[in-house]
Formats: sequence, structure tokens, C-alpha cells
Amino acid sequence: MSDATDSIAARARLMGDAGYFDLDSDEVVPSPCISVCRMTEDRSRCEGCFRTIDEIRAWSGADGAQRRAIWVRLLQRAGAAVPPSLAAAERGVKEPQA
Repeated sequence: MSDATDSIAARARLMGDAGYFDLDSDEVVPSPCISVCRMTEDRSRCEGCFRTIDEIRAWSGADGAQRRAIWVRLLQRAGAAVPPSLAAAERGVKEPQA
């Protein structure tokens, strides 16, 4: 994995473990931005957070479901694992508590 992929995967795990992706969370789904704000040479995505220009533009007006969907897409784009809580939320189910 690249450093950028490792960074975004670690951020996703941290946010998932903290409950930010849970359907019943009152917390705002956090931005995937890791302060590496540069577009790839072909301008297809940000080198730091793996979002497209359209996803970056949409972020501030997006609701929780839309933000979770962006997280899933960017993690897939990065080749990183989707945390279980985020995958469960995307399916519209609450993750079972351990």
C-alpha cells in the first residue's frame, strides 16, 4: 500500500472505531481530508483523500448517508478495506455490538 492509502485507511478505521459511521450516531460523518490537498496529474482524484472534484464539492452539503457513500467509494478507489461499521451503514443496518 502507498503512504496515502495507509493514511486514509487508518483514518477510516479510527472513525469507524469511534462510531462516526454508525447509523444511530449523532456525530457528523467526518471529512476524509488528511491535509494533502493535491489532485493527481490526470485530475481524477485528490492524492490525499482519494475524493473526486465532484465529491469534494458535494461534501459540505451532503447528509450522513451521502458522506458515508463517498467514504465507501474513496476507500474502494484507494484499494483500502471498508470498516465493518461503514459497510453495515451502507447496507442500512446497525452493526452488532460486541
